[in-house]
Amino acid sequence: MSVPCALAIAGSDSGGGAGIQADLKTFAAFGVHGTTSITAVTAQNTREVSGVYEVAPAAVAAQIDAVMEDIGADAAKTGMLVNAGIVEAVADRVRAHHLFTLVVDPVMVATTGAPLLDPGGVHALKTLLLPRAHVVTPNLAEASALAGRDIESLADMRDAARAIQDLGPRYVVIKGGHLAGEPIDLLYTVHDFIAMRGGRIEARDAHGTGCIFAAAITALLAKKATAPEAVAEAKSFTAEAIRHGLRLGHGSGPANPLPSVIPSRR
Repeated sequence: MSVPCALAIAGSDSGGGAGIQADLKTFAAFGVHGTTSITAVTAQNTREVSGVYEVAPAAVAAQIDAVMEDIGADAAKTGMLVNAGIVEAVADRVRAHHLFTLVVDPVMVATTGAPLLDPGGVHALKTLLLPRAHVVTPNLAEASALAGRDIESLADMRDAARAIQDLGPRYVVIKGGHLAGEPIDLLYTVHDFIAMRGGRIEARDAHGTGCIFAAAITALLAKKATAPEAVAEAKSFTAEAIRHGLRLGHGSGPANPLPSVIPSRR
């Protein structure tokens, strides 16, 4: 029996909490083999991103080609893409290799406030990559930037989801964790809205949750789940990763997608 494979196209987090490192741990948790195309190397820890070192777009494309021409991928995800040149290279390779099951996590700003996608990259993401996405997973700030409107309520989230779907993705998931009141993630399908409710988890150690969530969706899609099934299970999985976050460093430690392997000790 063949092993499901998923390709992560994202940046490297030297602290091991987000980016490629979180993607691979999450893929492994679902029994999915992970392959990578690294877009940038970051110098970061639990407190800050102190450096971002971009990979040349041609090198990003070459990594995707090397994986797809031999191993292939049942699903793929993008994370940190840095600039327009990398977004263009990724969109071109997604088209060339017919990567129809693509999850786009539109990473724009780090939790610490460091910018991770320049303005030209945002434009390229909207015009070149989102039209090829199966699922896109913005948080509120990213959804606001993509939709071009403020989001302060569930009604605003619905309006933004419609605007983002008009850019081309089949499914839109807006993560509502930073909304006032009850945290609600909103899935916009081809036909309707699904509000996914959950209690707020007060946790200091939750670095990398956006990457874990998108990677979990990708892994489940690689295992042939439907998008609504994958989003619902990924939400529960990410909540458990937050509950088992690791108290590491002096800032916000990482969420833990492998609690059965790396138990949290507090």
